[in-house]
Amino acid sequence: MLSYRHAFHAGNHADVLKHYVLSLVLDYFNQKPKPYWVIDTHAGAGIYALSSDFSQKNAEFEAGIARLFKAENLPKSLADFVKLVKNHNANNCLNLYPGSPKIAEAFLRDNDKLRLFELHPSDCKLLLENFNAKGRQVKIEMQDGFNGIKACLPPPTKRAVVLIDPPYELKEDYLRVVDTIKDSLKRFETGTYCIWYPLLQRPEIATMQQALISLRPNNYLDVSLNVVSPNPDGFGMFGSGMLIINPPWTLPKILEGTMPVLCDTLALDKNAHFTLSQNIS
Repeated sequence: MLSYRHAFHAGNHADVLKHYVLSLVLDYFNQKPKPYWVIDTHAGAGIYALSSDFSQKNAEFEAGIARLFKAENLPKSLADFVKLVKNHNANNCLNLYPGSPKIAEAFLRDNDKLRLFELHPSDCKLLLENFNAKGRQVKIEMQDGFNGIKACLPPPTKRAVVLIDPPYELKEDYLRVVDTIKDSLKRFETGTYCIWYPLLQRPEIATMQQALISLRPNNYLDVSLNVVSPNPDGFGMFGSGMLIINPPWTLPKILEGTMPVLCDTLALDKNAHFTLSQNIS
C-alpha cells in the first residue's frame, strides 16, 4: 500500500516522542569515537514544510512540536532537541520539521553512515532532493525497508542504530516488525533497534510489544506517551511509544527526568500520562 504520506502527521506528538528518543540514542553513540551506521527503514521525505497542504489539513504539529518549540525552561536534552529543530528554521519561526533522516544527519560525524529506505516514489524523490550531493555518507534506496535492512546487517562498523517506524496501515506490519527484528538480531545481535508504534485500540499492538520484549527480555526499554483519553468510538491514535532493544544504559535515567515535562507540554486532556519500563542488563 502506497497511500500513506507522513506529511499529514509531521511534527505531531508521536513525531516529537520518536525523534526526541532517537536523538538521545544518537547522542549516546557519539560519545564513543568508533563510527556507526544509522539505518532508517521507513524514511519518508526527510523534512516537511508545515505550511504545505498536507501538514495544514489537520495541523497536527500545532499540538506537537509547536508546543515544545514555544516552551521555556526545558530540561537540557529536550532543549537540545528543540534547538535541533530550530536549526532548520530561521528567525525562530516554525516553518519546517525535520524527519528522522534529518535528525540523524545532525549527529553524523565524518565516518558515520546513513542508510535510508523509502518505498513511496513521491517521498523517495523528495528524500533524494533533500539529501542532494551528500555523496557516499548517505545512501537512499526506493524499496521496502523491511527487506532492504537485510543487506545492511551486520554493518562493517559493528555499531548501528536502526529505526523501524512503518505506518501500520496494514495489520501485517505488526507481524513484519517482529519478524524483521528477529531476523536482524540473528544477523547483528548487538545493534540498537528503535521500534516506534502507535497507541490505538487494537490488540495487535500489545501482541507486538510482548513479542519484541521476548526477543531480548533482559535488554529493552519501552516508553510510551498517552496525550489524550482513548476515543469512546474506538477509533484514532491517542498516543505512541518507542520500544528499544539493546538501549543505551543512560536512557532510563534521562527519560525519568524528562518524560513528565514532555507529557505536561503535549497533554490534550487530564488523563495524559506516560509509561516507562525497562530491563537493561
